[in-house]
Amino acid sequence: MRFNIYGRFQLEVRRENDSWEVYRLGPGKRMKEDDLFIPPTLETEEIGTFLDDIYHELAGPGQDVKLLS
Repeated sequence: MRFNIYGRFQLEVRRENDSWEVYRLGPGKRMKEDDLFIPPTLETEEIGTFLDDIYHELAGPGQDVKLLS
């Protein structure tokens, strides 16, 4: 799943070996986000809300976390 975080950056979230792995996407590259831990018990449909809770201080008026794919 790819998420646009308030138009500031994009994250890719993947399920790997019963845990969630998070990557920050940049121009032509993908970097692992080791500082962000998503609890393995979180369901797929809860990830967007979780990311919004974590990054809400970056949001401007009317901005939100958007699922891209």
